[in-house]
Amino acid sequence: MTEPSPDDGSPLVPAPATVLVVDDEKNIRRTLGMVLEGDGYRVVEADSGEQGLELLANANAPIDLAILDLKLPGIGGIQVLERLRSDEATRDLPVIVVSGHATVQDAVLAIKLGASDFFEKPLNRERVLVSVGNSIRTARLSRAVVKLQAELEARYEMIGTAPAMQRLYKDIDKVAPTRASVLITGESGTGKELVSRAIHRLSPRKNEPFVKVNCAAIPRELIESELFGHERGAFTGAQGRKRGLFEQAHGGTLLLDEIGDMAQFAQAKVLRALQNGEISRVGSEQIIHVDVRVLAATNKDLKHEVAAGNFREDLFFRLDVFPMKCPALRERREDIPLLADAFISSFCRENGLKTKRIDPSVYQSLARRQFPGNVRELKNVVERAAILAGDVITVADLPEDPHQSPFEDDDDPSPPSAHPSSPGARPTLREYRESMERNYIVETLKEVDWNVSKASVTLGVERTNLHKKIRAYAIKRGEG
Repeated sequence: MTEPSPDDGSPLVPAPATVLVVDDEKNIRRTLGMVLEGDGYRVVEADSGEQGLELLANANAPIDLAILDLKLPGIGGIQVLERLRSDEATRDLPVIVVSGHATVQDAVLAIKLGASDFFEKPLNRERVLVSVGNSIRTARLSRAVVKLQAELEARYEMIGTAPAMQRLYKDIDKVAPTRASVLITGESGTGKELVSRAIHRLSPRKNEPFVKVNCAAIPRELIESELFGHERGAFTGAQGRKRGLFEQAHGGTLLLDEIGDMAQFAQAKVLRALQNGEISRVGSEQIIHVDVRVLAATNKDLKHEVAAGNFREDLFFRLDVFPMKCPALRERREDIPLLADAFISSFCRENGLKTKRIDPSVYQSLARRQFPGNVRELKNVVERAAILAGDVITVADLPEDPHQSPFEDDDDPSPPSAHPSSPGARPTLREYRESMERNYIVETLKEVDWNVSKASVTLGVERTNLHKKIRAYAIKRGEG
């Protein structure tokens, strides 16, 4: 079946699509088959409800739509439709109901059971084709939306089993069903937005908008307009009326991210919105009532900002109804393997790559890192390693840790490979080669007073590669 042009008025249906025709009249099945096959569809026929259900259960290829006669011998069309809707595998299958003798009540019941359309016999060719195309397209779009929603939820899923995370989950469960304002604090990269989305997702407002605004990213002169909207001519460049983010979030949740950077003149209007549910657009005195749950997030100490005169005390108390703190990654190091696995799996899936395995030594190396950028920094590190690695991600694929000296102490003074496999045993060729390489690097570093940059030039290797070898061999400054 060729895809029609998007602007020719015909339904855009990807090929191939399979239609099941369930009718006890042979001539009807043959007519529908000719019409549908002539338009490029694949047609499967059944002369009874029982046979139609069997074909759906055992089809070699997915069936995209069913055309179902209401008056059938044995199981009637309504009963078939009820079974389809009660089975998870066929619950969303688009069904067009046809009949030559149906009552209005039959038609209404079929639509209530989820039929996408209803036709009376004799059938009109053009109407059948338009309805079939629209029904299949709508069903496929619905499945795509469900898939995208699932992927979006997976992207914002919170991961971790550490005690600090368990306490955070409990707090989210407690506060989510309420209307309380929540102040989410924590260092940069700890997942404050994930917490806010989890609160929204578990709240009665989950089907309403979730709107996020980064207060630090909006210029001071535009913050009021962004939050509350403006009228035409309110300021230079205001060529039309604009709805603000508070209006856009009506009925849902508004996240004020980095609220510690919000200008004080905007803080006053936010306070009014929180107290009375009232806002007014820039350039207008008209009061607009909004129903918005406000969540706020910041990596600043707002109590300190209040004391310094940078943040309104009354707004702080209004926001701080239920304070929550996101733990830093150093407070939940046991979650690093879970997070790394999740990031690698997601990265490979989104980029069409075969999922890569992580060597256990990578987890140990990651656990020794500082990660001042927290989970966000960990994500960047493992995704970069995934790009560089083959099928297995090893320590050599990790980028150099900019926060750690290559001579930093380690629990193990030297790697196992630098010594014979067992006491008194003759070293393997690999062990001997690595031992010689380690000794040569140590001697070179001593000659240049442990300057890694100079040693890399002398050895003829990249500085980053030399850093990796120093860590791999656990070389300590001043040894030898």
